[in-house]
Formats: sequence, C-alpha cells, structure tokens
Amino acid sequence: MAASHSPAAGPLRPPFDRFGDATPASPVVLSVPHAGRDYPDALLAALRVPLVAATVLEDRYVDAVALLARERETMLVQRRARAWIDLNRSEQERDPAIDEGARAAAAPIASAKVRGGLGLIPRRIAGAGELWRRRFSASEVTARIAEDYRPYHAALADTLQAARARFGIAVLLDVHSMPNLGPGGPQIVLGDRFGRSADTRFVTVIERTVRAAAIPYARNTPYAGAHILDMHARGGVIHAIQIEFDRTLYLDPAGDLPGDGVRATARVLRAMIDAVEVEAMGARSLSHQIAAE
Repeated sequence: MAASHSPAAGPLRPPFDRFGDATPASPVVLSVPHAGRDYPDALLAALRVPLVAATVLEDRYVDAVALLARERETMLVQRRARAWIDLNRSEQERDPAIDEGARAAAAPIASAKVRGGLGLIPRRIAGAGELWRRRFSASEVTARIAEDYRPYHAALADTLQAARARFGIAVLLDVHSMPNLGPGGPQIVLGDRFGRSADTRFVTVIERTVRAAAIPYARNTPYAGAHILDMHARGGVIHAIQIEFDRTLYLDPAGDLPGDGVRATARVLRAMIDAVEVEAMGARSLSHQIAAE
C-alpha cells in the first residue's frame, strides 16, 4: 500500500486544504480530519511497525467521497496523517507512555481513548500493537500541536463563525469512515454526542436521506462523535454532526483505493448536505419571520 510523505510543512503552508471561500456560500461546512496521507519523515523514522500498520488509522480516501459530493460548500481536508496527530482529540489527551510532555500538560485527560492507545498522538493499533520505537519529547508534541493541530481548528472555527454571521446559523458535517461492522450492522453512523452537538431536526433529515438510499444506519452507536463536535458546536447557532461511512461502501475490494461505489456514496453525502441546508435555511427564514413580527 503506497503512502505519500513529505517534510513538515512550513508556517506559510497550512497542513490542510481549503475548498471554497473563507466566507461560506452555504450554512453547511464540511470537515475531513482523518483522511490525511502525508507521513512526515520524522514519523517514518520513529515507527517500529511497517507503514501499512499506521495507515489503518486513516479514514481511507473518504476525502474522495467528500470532494465528489461537495459543490459550493466550504470544506477543510487535513493532509497530515492521523498517526502524526489526531485532530479529533483534545490537546489534553496526551499519553504519558509515549509523550514526555504529558505529565507537564495542563490537566492531562486520562480518557478511555488515551488508555486504549488512541490519544492525541496514537500509541497503538489493534492487530499491530505499539507503533513507536521511542517516546516523543515535549517539544516535538508541542510543535505538532502548534503547526498541524491548532491551524485546522482555528480555520474551522473561523469558517463556522463566518457561516453563522452570513446565514444566522451554521451546520458542521464532520466526515469520517469506519471499518465494516459485520453482518446486520450499520453502514452509516450519525453522531451528535447524544443530542448535545446538534438539534435533532438536522439528524432527522439526514436519516431520511439514508433511509431513501436503503443503507442501514445508526445514531451515536458505536460512534457518537468526539472532540471536534465538542469544540465547535455552539448551542442553537452552530450545530455539528459526525458522519461515518463504512469503507466497503466506497473502497475497492482490497480496501486500498476508491472503488466502484465511490460515486454512489458521494451522492448519498450530497443528499445529506442538501437536506441539512434546506433545514438550516428554513430555520433561518422562521427566525427572521419571528423577529419581524
């Protein structure tokens, strides 16, 4: 399995790609934080397992689905690999087993994810074991946070605020992928932090599009969303929903590259985007009507 790698990005080049305008043309904003295939040389040198083991952490080519689905929406796609730093973890979810600065971090969080080896810097993967041949210094992890983590979150926050300023409301669709959950399991999982990160009406209209596509789905089980939803949702005005697609929907049989299902999966995501925008703009019109009265 091939994977690209390059030196760490300089300060003039953000570690993500932006599609669309900084001032969004839609209240719907798209985020793809885990599809990065950029493996810096420092990561390759520290791996104790073959690179293919680290690529298991990727939401493999779900960015291809999102790019086909996107029209005028503003979208951020992280280039850095998740093995380098996980944007869907808090800065405090630092693992002392591999991060020498973890104990000095302000209020480090010993979350279930950290204990399982999937903290801010992933430590281990089921089936492959421990990823790294050494611990990382506090300065190394601090640099990753400053150069590869905070720029994405800052750009996403700015984009959502710009959408809210223009439309009175913003809805983040955070696009991920998941392994196949077995016979009878859902192939799409919608996460809203059990109702905390988005009004139910937005998840409901997404569910309608999934039912129309005859794809089995679930809400919040086994994936309810994580730090990105917690960080960026703002009750009533900025809503955030995580969408997980079963990789067998859009990858080839080897699970390596986009396959025959990528366009059909993109059409489902497109239907979700359209449904959410209609709902958001309807809510905006209603709020304007109430204000006028």
